[in-house]
Amino acid sequence: MQIDRDLILRLENLAKLELSEAERERLGLDLTNILNMVEKLNELDTSSVEPLTYISEAVNQLREDEIKGQVTNETALSNAPEKNEPYFQVPKVL
Repeated sequence: MQIDRDLILRLENLAKLELSEAERERLGLDLTNILNMVEKLNELDTSSVEPLTYISEAVNQLREDEIKGQVTNETALSNAPEKNEPYFQVPKVL
């Protein structure tokens, strides 16, 4: 990919930046260096490397969902200052 003035101006516009000419030059050099580094990675032989699915060897310890400590509607509403069976009644929030 070629980094030219048009691309820098387009990126500047998309990012809503106002760069000076010196900053545009520096940005062009930085982007070129980044792309060259990424292209250098393409030179590596990765044919014998397995794709990485998970970073760590840890396995999730899953458990079954169990219902415990249920509260009935009557118990939940017993101390409510205002209620409209079977719901709590609260002031409107706008």
